[in-house]
Amino acid sequence: MKRISLLLTVSALTLGFSSLQAEEGKSLFNGKDLSGWEGNPKLWSVEDGAITGKTQPSAEDPTKGDVKHNTFIIWKDGTVGDFELTLKYRIVAGNSGIQYRSKELPAGESGAILSGYQADFEAGTKYSGILYEEKGRGILALRGQQTVIKPANDTSKGKPVVEEAGSVGDSDEIQASIKSEEWNDYKVIAKGNHLQHFINGHKTVDVTDEDSANAAKEGILGFQIHTGPPMVVQFKDIILKELK
Repeated sequence: MKRISLLLTVSALTLGFSSLQAEEGKSLFNGKDLSGWEGNPKLWSVEDGAITGKTQPSAEDPTKGDVKHNTFIIWKDGTVGDFELTLKYRIVAGNSGIQYRSKELPAGESGAILSGYQADFEAGTKYSGILYEEKGRGILALRGQQTVIKPANDTSKGKPVVEEAGSVGDSDEIQASIKSEEWNDYKVIAKGNHLQHFINGHKTVDVTDEDSANAAKEGILGFQIHTGPPMVVQFKDIILKELK
């Protein structure tokens, strides 16, 4: 009887712990519609249970998509500061990214425009996993790099100084783990000025942003459609956990 009682107690504690863990993360997408999200309805919809961004061939040049500038769908139910974000993504052609701690600029002809940190990914083989600052300081870490961002100085011609402090992995090996035109896992962790990206369990960048005048601590979360060829990008299983 004591053994049965102990097993029941352990089972109850395990179930309680599992429930607690599940409650730590907040789902940002209901899998059915774009409640809580805002983007150009000509570009963004829900298909196959995923937030889907899609461009069509341009009438002027069929090799290019019908957007005039990079544009975004924005999560409108809050902002992100210190957080862990996990999701699945899939991309066919083109370039996209997860925009975070960002700010909204005046909208353009194709829809919303954001500026700020971006966890980049693409259908190509160079940029997936990098840290890019959209409409800002540009590339802050290439895939596989650990970097420290310093303020501009007298010799940097007004640009921030990106110091390579180490490596988090081999760029080619990380790329080899990314499944083309299939679902991949992306995780972003941002705490203070420390930013990390992961794809399919591989850390892709590790950045400490010491450029305090430009290092955003909180802001908007969004997903990108990039100019370029006609493309499809999808996101699902979007879970946000605030870090205390």
